[in-house]
Amino acid sequence: MTAVLFDFSGTLFRVESTESWLSGVLAEARVELAEAELAEAAQALEAMGALPGGSGPSWLPENVASVWGVRDKSAELHRAAYTGLSRHVPLPDDRLHDMLYDRHMAPAAWVPYPDTAEVLGTLRERGIGVGVVSNIGWDIRPVFREHGLDPYVDTYVLSYEHGVQKPDPRLFRTACAALDADPRDVVMVGDDRRADGGAAALGCAVHFVDHLPAAQRPDGLRPVLDLELVSAGVRINGIGPQRSDRPNQSA
Repeated sequence: MTAVLFDFSGTLFRVESTESWLSGVLAEARVELAEAELAEAAQALEAMGALPGGSGPSWLPENVASVWGVRDKSAELHRAAYTGLSRHVPLPDDRLHDMLYDRHMAPAAWVPYPDTAEVLGTLRERGIGVGVVSNIGWDIRPVFREHGLDPYVDTYVLSYEHGVQKPDPRLFRTACAALDADPRDVVMVGDDRRADGGAAALGCAVHFVDHLPAAQRPDGLRPVLDLELVSAGVRINGIGPQRSDRPNQSA
């Protein structure tokens, strides 16, 4: 293989917990909630899927359903989708909903998986190109810079910058072109069978990891270092793209 493409959320990084997310914003806004109220609000936000990168929504309100499927095509749609979800949870101050959205974009809200630096660093040592291909509505480059991982990434292909979202093969094709790599010599690594599996349409191999809290997935990326591209279009670990009926998160 000459290059590896990685998804962002749930693959290389994991967002903070919903309770930590809410607590941080309440502290910033100097708004106090009793412990029981905080726990109740965090659980409600979790159920709504209001935290990008967290759990997916269990249901889609009518005012969000119209933008949910295309939310990663622009920054405006992404914000509208997630603030639309959070506003279904009563909070003591309406401005908290926009503050919650802003906080999830802060580098401090994200932690790399324990083996992210090791895997990216090893790929760089081997001379293998690295790209990040993400369905996202904001610039994730500062997250990589803050955590010291930006030097390992050769190109970022972010859906909102192109108006196209995975599984559309155009995003993967753009990444391969930026790395000057034949898609048949590229592996796509991600946590979403449908979105990340779209790379297979170009002949890329696809390797899936589990979208788990960082502490629960200490070495999920390390197998990437042992992968070999046997033939064009192989789906590594035997999984091709599959349709999911559950609303998926940005990646």
